[in-house]
Amino acid sequence: MLNLSRVLLLNYSYEPVMVVSIKKAIILYVLDKVDILEKSENQIRSLYLSIPIPYVIKLKKFLYVRPRKLALTRNNIIKRDDGTCQYCGLKPSSVTIDHIIPKNKGGKDSWDNLVAACKKCNMYKGNQLLNEINMKLLKRPAKPSYLFHLQKYKDRHPTWDPYLYLKKGAYFE
Repeated sequence: MLNLSRVLLLNYSYEPVMVVSIKKAIILYVLDKVDILEKSENQIRSLYLSIPIPYVIKLKKFLYVRPRKLALTRNNIIKRDDGTCQYCGLKPSSVTIDHIIPKNKGGKDSWDNLVAACKKCNMYKGNQLLNEINMKLLKRPAKPSYLFHLQKYKDRHPTWDPYLYLKKGAYFE
């Protein structure tokens, strides 16, 4: 079941900025800082006010947001690859991280050289190059876009999808 206590905040330009609590969204709405774009049929009521529960809000003025850098971490690589082995396509309970070009052959710790792999495929590949053992990747790894953390948000409401550009190829810059 979805946790509907979070709201997607968009910049004036409709660019996703962050996820905020319903409380924060209501405060911004009452202070006339945002417009509600997507809302529930349910409402929050007080003695003098009735406000629809928002799913997506948009700032009324442009807010400069520094470009975000997504950290190259084990968890982010597994999220990017959806916990799926990039060699055989299985979704094991325990995923390892593999260097496509092994470190001892000049491979770097980078978004395009690291993939999720099951233990069996990782052990089979070892420190060899893919062409040496006739293995192939299911998809070419790439650095995720700045929207990655919002697109992979596990409690995302379906009304967020159009604002997060969730179409084929939208995950990467």
